[in-house]
Amino acid sequence: MARLTKKQKEALAKIEKGRVYSLEDASALIKEVTNTKFDASVDLAVRLGVDPRKANQMVRGVVSLPHGTGKDVKVLALVTPDKEAEAKEAGADYVGLDEYLDKIKSGWTDVDVIITMPSVMGKLGPLGRVLGPRGLMPNPKTGTVTMDVAKAVTEVKAGKIDFKVDKTGIVHAAIGKASFSADKIADNANELLQTLMKLKPTTAKGVYVKSIFMSSTMSPSIAVDSKIG
Repeated sequence: MARLTKKQKEALAKIEKGRVYSLEDASALIKEVTNTKFDASVDLAVRLGVDPRKANQMVRGVVSLPHGTGKDVKVLALVTPDKEAEAKEAGADYVGLDEYLDKIKSGWTDVDVIITMPSVMGKLGPLGRVLGPRGLMPNPKTGTVTMDVAKAVTEVKAGKIDFKVDKTGIVHAAIGKASFSADKIADNANELLQTLMKLKPTTAKGVYVKSIFMSSTMSPSIAVDSKIG
């Protein structure tokens, strides 16, 4: 078992063993237990009472975080020439079509989000094996396949994220940075949690939100009250 560093021990000592914190208290505490030299990401892990193997219990959605993610999201807009100017003006980092499809075929995936148009999706099909495992395949359900390319680019740049429950029933999402104020972290976390509540499958039985943990890059986890108002 790896030995804890002095900073890790100090961080652990600040978290009361067995205590479940309010969202506001956890958001303040996460700033205290984060000791990285870089601006660490703050993440939320929400365990849901669903069976992701059943299609009618798959929880997936998008949420626009009120204070953004704090991350400079690299966006590739795969669009036809008539949409290129629109995508560039909205802030897309890379804009084009065939030249970027060729780059992706060669293994290039140095972007965070790909936005495209319905008419282009046919060309992306053969690249599923490259884009799928990296979570980069555009999807109409997450708003990344659309004719309103400018709106999609603007929303992603402003802090719109998509999330999906994994095979163990947990939703993982980055909700900000440790440099954010505690209020902003709590606001972003609450927005995600409220969105998850709206997506509760009608077929899900028993307790829906089983546990919530907040952590930052390399920090211990903080248990958060799972009773969501």
